Amino acid sequence: MILKNELNEVKTVAISGHIRPDGDCIGACMGLYHYIRQNFPEIEIDVYLEEVSEKYAYIEELDQIKHTVSGPKEYDVFFILDCGDKERLGFSGVYFDTAKKTVCIDHHISNEGDFADCSLIDPKAAATSEVLFYLMDQEKINLAAATALYIGLIHDTGVFKHSNTTEKTMMAAAKLIGLGVEFTKIINDTFYGKSYVQNQILGRALLESVVFYHGTCIFTALRLKDLDFYGVGPKDLDGIVDQLIVTEGIRCAIFLYEIEPQKFKVSLRCKEGLDVSKVALHFGGGGHIKAAGCDMMGSVHDVINNLSAQLARQIDNAE
Repeated sequence: MILKNELNEVKTVAISGHIRPDGDCIGACMGLYHYIRQNFPEIEIDVYLEEVSEKYAYIEELDQIKHTVSGPKEYDVFFILDCGDKERLGFSGVYFDTAKKTVCIDHHISNEGDFADCSLIDPKAAATSEVLFYLMDQEKINLAAATALYIGLIHDTGVFKHSNTTEKTMMAAAKLIGLGVEFTKIINDTFYGKSYVQNQILGRALLESVVFYHGTCIFTALRLKDLDFYGVGPKDLDGIVDQLIVTEGIRCAIFLYEIEPQKFKVSLRCKEGLDVSKVALHFGGGGHIKAAGCDMMGSVHDVINNLSAQLARQIDNAE
């Protein structure tokens, strides 16, 4: 319902999310795209995201996503979804700077909401897709938008098993299913389904994992040469850190992969009593209490040493 106010007398809209978009980012962006197309057909809409995995093909019109910018443009409204700062928009940030109005919709606890003109942030929500669902007129959500939002929900809740799942999350999911979302196929194919090469790289990552800090933490790392050898990219690495955290006796899991020489993307997961969002924030990242991430420079040894110093303080304080 609140979205109607942001779209009143608007002619052009841009939608974007964070670099290396995950299921919630993609689902939220495309959910909003389909909602606007259905209910505000007079508005011209462009979605800007980096390349997305083929597993999200249940979402209609993924081919409409723009992966590059094409010259100067001034949008009436620029929606930033699932993203806590302008820098994480990546290539689409140029349109953020020129937009007449910027609106941030997010659920990350680390998002202070001070970089956009208007911020609609609910840190109690399990996903940005959940925030969007409750901002929409639920009677006007079509199946295409519902499917995208449902994918966002399942990917940020681990199919509703993470502690961020609430009654409101399940109510949203139930209403989306009621609109005809193929929930069983979507869960199996987008969350659990893996290609042969994805299973290979998962096996490699697990085989080379290392337990440290008195058996309470675990990490694994993939370098550029490993990704090149298996012919995989960031979109093939989903689920590795989630598999690490279920290791018996582990309280915190770290997965890092090299995105440039000596620059690593870090994913953090933890169990009750710890807060990895604080660790990620310390290194310029952000996220949730139990799932967060950041980028770090240095060797694998450097990165793990720096992270473990922050984690050790939390573990010791918790005990």
